[in-house]
Amino acid sequence: MSLQKFIVRSLLKLPDSILVKMSGGKPLAIDGRILDARAQLLAVQGARQPSITTLDPVTARSATSAGLALLDDAPRASVEVREMKVPGPAGPLDARLYRPSGNTAPLPGLVFFHFGGCVIGDLDTCHVFCSMISEIANCAVLNVAYRLAPEHRFPAPVDDAVAAYRWAAANADELGMIAGRIGVGGDSAGGNLSAVVAQEARRKGFEPPALQLLIYPVTDWAAKGGSMESCGNVYPLTAEIMNWFAGHYLNGPADYADLRVSPMKEADLSGLAPAIVVTAGFDPLRDQGAQYAERLKAAGVSVSYRCEDSLPHAFTAMTGAIPAAKAACEKIARDVGSLLRGAV
Repeated sequence: MSLQKFIVRSLLKLPDSILVKMSGGKPLAIDGRILDARAQLLAVQGARQPSITTLDPVTARSATSAGLALLDDAPRASVEVREMKVPGPAGPLDARLYRPSGNTAPLPGLVFFHFGGCVIGDLDTCHVFCSMISEIANCAVLNVAYRLAPEHRFPAPVDDAVAAYRWAAANADELGMIAGRIGVGGDSAGGNLSAVVAQEARRKGFEPPALQLLIYPVTDWAAKGGSMESCGNVYPLTAEIMNWFAGHYLNGPADYADLRVSPMKEADLSGLAPAIVVTAGFDPLRDQGAQYAERLKAAGVSVSYRCEDSLPHAFTAMTGAIPAAKAACEKIARDVGSLLRGAV
C-alpha cells in the first residue's frame, strides 16, 4: 500500500463527528438526504482539486485512475481472473473474465461496462466490483473495455457494447456461462450502454439479456432540473463534468434525441429484460435513474429499484474507503445472483 493510500484510509477511519468537523462543521444535506461523512470529506477535498474539465481526456483518464486507486478495495481473492479479447466491430476489445475459483461448471453470466462518461475509465475502473459480483452472485462476469471518446465518438461505445453482449450470448460455452442466463450491466455510462443493449435486443431481434443491471445510469443526456441542479456540484460528478463528457462523446445536438444515446426517449419500454436499478442520493443522475425505473415498471417490466441515499456517484469504486459503499455493492451483487438464478 502506498503512503498516500495509507494516509487516506487512516483518515477515513476517524469517527463521523470528526470527519464532519473537518468537512465544514455540519453534515451535507440535499433533498432531505444526508451525505455519508466519509463521502463528505472526499467531496470537500475533491472540490479543492482541478476539475477534469480543465484537462485533456488522456490526462483526465490517468488522473481519475490514480484518484480511484486510493479509494477502491482489493479484488476478491476467491475469484479467478483471465485477461482476454472480445471481437468488436472495429477490432478486438480488451476484456477480463471473472469466475469463482475452482468452479468449472457453467454459471449464469453478466457482461459489464464501466463508468466514465464514455470518455474515461478502463477495465481497472470496475475491476474490484466485478470480482465482488462474481464471488457473491456466484456467476461469471465479463468486464469489457469499449472504445472511448473523443477518439471514438458515438456510436462507437454503443456498437462495442452491443457486439460484446451478442458475442458473449453466442459463445456462452467458451465463457463457462449458461446460455439464456446472461445479463448485461454497468454503472453510469456503463448503465447507459446496458439499457441501450436491452432496447437494441428488442429492436433488432437478437437474444435479450436475462437482466439489465443499471447503476446510477445515464438515461437522458439532455436532462435538466431536479437532481441535475440540486446535486450538480457534488463530488465526484458535477453537471459541468456531464457537459464535458457530452462535448467529447456526442457529435452534435441531434445526438441527444437518439434512442441509443438517451434510452429514456424510447416511447415503448414493454418487453424489456428484468431490471435492477440502483441510484445514489448525492448524484446529478439520481432522478433520471429513478424515472427510468418508474417507466419500466409502468411498461410491465419487472424492476427492483432503490436509492442509496447517503452515497455519491461512483460509489462502486469506493468500496475500500466507505463502508456504506461496500455494503451497497455487496447488496447489488446478491440481487444479481438472485435474479440470474431465477429466485426473483
